[in-house]
Amino acid sequence: MATRYWIISLPVQSPGATASSLWSRLQDSISRHSFDTPLYRFNVPDLRVGTLDSLLALSDDLVKSNVFVEGVSHKIRRQIEDLERAGGVESGALTVDGVPVDTYLTRFVWDEGKYPTMSPLKEIVGSIQTQVAKIEDDMKVRAAEYNNVRSQLSAINRKQSGSLAVRDLSNLVKPEDMVTSEHLVTLLAIVPKYSQKDWLASYESLDTFVVPRSSKKLYEDNEYALYTVTLFAKVVDNFKVRAREKGFQVRDFEYSPEAQESWKQEMEKLLQDQEAMRTSLLQWCYASYSEVFSSWMHFCAVCVFVESILRYVCCSCTIYKE
Repeated sequence: MATRYWIISLPVQSPGATASSLWSRLQDSISRHSFDTPLYRFNVPDLRVGTLDSLLALSDDLVKSNVFVEGVSHKIRRQIEDLERAGGVESGALTVDGVPVDTYLTRFVWDEGKYPTMSPLKEIVGSIQTQVAKIEDDMKVRAAEYNNVRSQLSAINRKQSGSLAVRDLSNLVKPEDMVTSEHLVTLLAIVPKYSQKDWLASYESLDTFVVPRSSKKLYEDNEYALYTVTLFAKVVDNFKVRAREKGFQVRDFEYSPEAQESWKQEMEKLLQDQEAMRTSLLQWCYASYSEVFSSWMHFCAVCVFVESILRYVCCSCTIYKE
C-alpha cells in the first residue's frame, strides 16, 4: 500500500513564538491524538519573494504545472513496472539520488547548485518545467522505439500461432513432407477438425491424378488439421476447386529452407534487440524517475513557499504522513 504524505505549512504568529517552538507544540499535539503518525521537517529555503503581483501570477500557474510534473513521475513509474514485468524481474524499491523515495522525501534538502535560491521564483519554476518536459519527450521517443520492436515480434508471433487457416506454415512443414518433381507436387490442405474422416475418405476421389494414400496429417489446432496431399501438377487448379466445394482449403505454400533460416535469424535479432532496448530503457527510467521526483519535490517546496507567503507572510513547514 502506498504511503501518503501531506506537506503542511503553519504560521508563526504568537508573540515570542519561533519555528522550533511551533514544531515542538505540533509534535506534542499529534502524538496525543495520533501517536503512530510520524512528523518530519520539510526544509524550505528562503527563496526570493518578489512582488505581490508576481506571486499572485505565479500561484495561478503552479497548480497546473504541479499536475504536469507529478503526472510525468507517475508515467515513468508505470513504465518501470511494465518493463520489469516484461523482463520477469521482481519490482524493486525506487530510489532518488541513491536513497529510497521515502528517505529522500522525509530528509529533503534543497539543491542549491541546481536551483539557486537567489534566482527568481518564476525562473526556478520554468527550469523545472523545461527539464521535466524534455524528459517526458525523451521517454516518448525511447518507449516508441521499444514498442515498435515489440509490435514486430507480436506480428510475427501472431502469424506463427494463429489459426491454420491464416498462420504461417513454415515451421510446421519439414523437407521430407514435400514431394516436388517434374510431374508431381505436394499441396497443403486445411481441413476442419471435425471433417477429417470426410477428408481421408474423399481426397483421392477429388481428381483421378491424386496419388493414393499420399495424405499425411502434420499438425492440428483447436479448429483445423493440416494435411499433405500429392498429385500431378497439371490438375492442381482443378483439385483446389473441388476441395473448396467440399469445405477444404488448399493453402498456397512453397517450402524454402533459405526463407526458414532467414525467419529464424530475424526472430533471434528482434528478440535480442527487444531485450537490449528493454534493459536500456529500464535503466534510463530509473535515472529519470530520480531526476523527475527530485524536481517535483523542489516544485512542491516552491508551491508551499508561495502559498505560505500569500497566506501567512512567514511560515514553518511540516510533512505529515498518513
